[in-house]
Amino acid sequence: MENRISIGGQAVIEGVMMRSPSYIATAVRKPSGEIVYKKTKISSNKGKLAEIPFVRGAVMLFDALVLGIKELTFSANEAEEKEEEQITQKEAILTTIVSLGLGVGLFIVLPSLIGSFLFFDNKLYSNILEAVLRLVFFILYIWLISFSKEVKRVYQYHGAEHKSIYAYENQLELTPENAKKFTTLHPRCGTSFLLIVMFIAIIVFSTIDFIFPTPTTVAGKILVKVLLRVLLMPLIAGISYEIQRYSSKHLDNPIIKAIAFPGLSLQRITTKEPDLQQLEVAIVAIKAALNENIPNAREIKK
Repeated sequence: MENRISIGGQAVIEGVMMRSPSYIATAVRKPSGEIVYKKTKISSNKGKLAEIPFVRGAVMLFDALVLGIKELTFSANEAEEKEEEQITQKEAILTTIVSLGLGVGLFIVLPSLIGSFLFFDNKLYSNILEAVLRLVFFILYIWLISFSKEVKRVYQYHGAEHKSIYAYENQLELTPENAKKFTTLHPRCGTSFLLIVMFIAIIVFSTIDFIFPTPTTVAGKILVKVLLRVLLMPLIAGISYEIQRYSSKHLDNPIIKAIAFPGLSLQRITTKEPDLQQLEVAIVAIKAALNENIPNAREIKK
């Protein structure tokens, strides 16, 4: 059987980004119906940090964030007909920074503050409440935004991304019809990764709270607790990456399958059934990432 290289991706505005070991490519359907794409050669020099277990996860997450800003800017501008409505790279970076800040505030800081105020003298109850709130806030957030028409389109492209990757991994001809047969749920999905992050955060934060000496003042205790949670996120990302990397390769193991189940279930919210046109765009992105000839789309060189 042919040994296929690993392909990963993410949904963007009216399109899909795909990444192979050699190229990152983004395909977008313009308002006119035309599919356009751009591809970028990935440097083979990733540095030593990207090879160290439990460190490489944070490194790759940062790398994906930087690349994601560029690809989202490209997709947003190609999907918008009016030039005055298009966004600049600086605007995209600012939006990302604000979004990350709100995410840290909502999913990390706020649950910690509520848990600390309600159960200030009981670390066990404080951490249990914090963990429950963090999971509830996260699931509620992705469910609520799924009702947005624009987000629903992104979730459909997310489904198209997964289906087309399945078609590639199963060595089928890359056609929308072949990709349509597969599920929208994939074990290497970013949604699953974020849920793993949530669970690992519960374990790490609870452990730190019980072994780390805390200040005697109320303000000091809360400040240290919040700062530790923010500073420990790279470590948590690194641990979560290793867990997802291992579990995605061992789904035949019942225990691993059970661990992966919550993340796959959550994808029922963040992925929607795509149509054939959306699958066509995702397949263009895969072919571009593989540096193949693509007759049904136009390359934009930037």
